Amino acid sequence: MTKKQTDFTVGSIPKHLLAFSWPMFLGNLLQTLYNTVDSIWVGRFLGPDALGAVSVGFPIIFALVSLVMGISMATTVMVSQFFGAKQDKLVQKTIQNSLLLLCAGGVIFSFIGVIFHRQLLQMINTPQELVADASAYLTIFLSGLIFMFLYNIFGAIMRGLGDSQTPLVYLAYATFLNIILDPIMIFGIGPVPKMGVAGAALATVISQALSAVLGLRYMFKNDLIGSWKGFQPDWEIIGKTFKIGLPAGIQQSVVSMGHIVVNSLINSFGRVVVAAFAAAAKLEGFAFMPIMSLSLAASAVAGQNLGADKPQRAHKTLYWSVVIVVAISLLVGFFLFLSPKLWLSVFTDDPNVLAEGSMYLRILAFSYIPFGVMFMINGLLRGAGDTLATMITSIFSLWLVRVPLAYYLARTVGLGSRGVWIAMATSPLSGLAFSYLYYRTGRWQRAVLTGKLQEDQG
Repeated sequence: MTKKQTDFTVGSIPKHLLAFSWPMFLGNLLQTLYNTVDSIWVGRFLGPDALGAVSVGFPIIFALVSLVMGISMATTVMVSQFFGAKQDKLVQKTIQNSLLLLCAGGVIFSFIGVIFHRQLLQMINTPQELVADASAYLTIFLSGLIFMFLYNIFGAIMRGLGDSQTPLVYLAYATFLNIILDPIMIFGIGPVPKMGVAGAALATVISQALSAVLGLRYMFKNDLIGSWKGFQPDWEIIGKTFKIGLPAGIQQSVVSMGHIVVNSLINSFGRVVVAAFAAAAKLEGFAFMPIMSLSLAASAVAGQNLGADKPQRAHKTLYWSVVIVVAISLLVGFFLFLSPKLWLSVFTDDPNVLAEGSMYLRILAFSYIPFGVMFMINGLLRGAGDTLATMITSIFSLWLVRVPLAYYLARTVGLGSRGVWIAMATSPLSGLAFSYLYYRTGRWQRAVLTGKLQEDQG
């Protein structure tokens, strides 16, 4: 165990949650800056159409990487449970096999994305004036997916080991490199030609490659994955990874497909609404960061304690994570509700875009509270390895509430884009109700893996 790894099975739970989540929050902040810096340069200097082109492809990216995100979640769950149970051999086998899966996934999904991205852009009703730039951005970005995957699996491994600081440091290096490369490649400086939105994508890929290489170097240096000779498939570990990761990946796919359907509806309202949503979604990404960070922290803390057969500490993890996330969500909601134009003006000064984006933010400002509580419950369920329940929650809240309600309010009632925003604000309430009722059954505790694998391989 390195100095930065933490045993969450002892000590203060709120202290663990805060100490572990703040580096992840900063890491999420830096990761969001990858795309936000692109958006600022592109939106301010290349115009709102270029800004829409950069943002319109993200549901496609999300759809392609969803299964890999599921594998990353499974890796955190398994590493945290085995680490809590002091099963070091199983920790190393999980790391080795996760890297094998992610490298294969990076190659496969890059190929699929580069070949079929234009068809996918047409499928989501991308405005014709955005297609050329969106295609240029996606081609380069999708070519470098393996670097994104490798960094994400490194972060997942370190979270399971209780170390959220090392991934933050490496991500900081990559983010600062991206900030430097963006203007050089977008506008062309010195021998580098002007590349426009394609330059923003290339700067991001190069920066992600740096963080991936640093992560691999760290794991080899600290003997977390052994030698190259040890990289042999362990089919039982792979099976367990897919048992946890497949529902999580399907959940991400369901979410991404739902977002594609809703985005298709948003795109049908024209360039002003598309640009307003693109800018507001960037701000919303910042609002979601503390929620996502606390949810990941809850998974890691609960996972270690469940692996160590300390379920009461897992329940306390949920209690304290809910207390913290409600306080943060209230604060964020007030900021976005009271001064939306101030924040949106970072990305654009178009008055029509500012008006539409302000309406979006004011309608959704306080929906982050039920969204945050739902994510804390789902974080606990993921820590136990019960990703099937979180998948069902997503299907229920997105496909049975958000998508039909958005079309009903926008088209049937005639509220237009306002109807879409109301549907997006309403759906977290249904997801929260479903998650809480399932948590109360206690069935999620049956998903803990360590007992069986201790018998088989311990």
